[in-house]
Amino acid sequence: MSELPFIVGLGGSGSATGSTERVLRRALDAAEAAGAQTVYFDGKALDMPMFSYGAERTEQAAALIAALRRADGVIIASPGYHGTVSGLIKNALDYVEDMARDERAYFEGRAVGLIAVASGWQATGSTLATLRSITHALRGWPTPMAVAINSAQPVFDDAGEIADAGVAAQLSVLAGQVVAFARMKALDDLSKAAGTAAAG
Repeated sequence: MSELPFIVGLGGSGSATGSTERVLRRALDAAEAAGAQTVYFDGKALDMPMFSYGAERTEQAAALIAALRRADGVIIASPGYHGTVSGLIKNALDYVEDMARDERAYFEGRAVGLIAVASGWQATGSTLATLRSITHALRGWPTPMAVAINSAQPVFDDAGEIADAGVAAQLSVLAGQVVAFARMKALDDLSKAAGTAAAG
């Protein structure tokens, strides 16, 4: 791990003013406040061709995978479309298959914070469940805190900032857990390396 934990955020709907984009930016701000460096792939950055094995990768896809390979932690935010993750987010996560044969395959050894934003509680719950299932399949560690945001209720103020103190607090907890896990993993790796060196 680099001196500061490197956290990759990905998510959104393609609208810079969309609820999912704003929420993810707030979570990444919280990660930076907790001592991490971050990079953000919004909906426009994730607008890539449908994943296909062996196909030539666009610059956008290559940049995403390069960042995820460096990542010490990941935060994913998806809008809830018809009760599940959006096609945009699912397609972006399908590209993680390019990491299948890495030494750290997929999301191995990384905490993954999950956020679902939908117009209604039912869709937020089912979208979070899908994100957890995908994270498990990618060998990631979903954080204990996940955030479900009902965009049908007042969440943002007139300036577009998060006005709901409960949502803001949950995003801070989620980001803190991702950063804390990254630090713990780095210490564990150092300890194992020191033990191997001493044994040699």
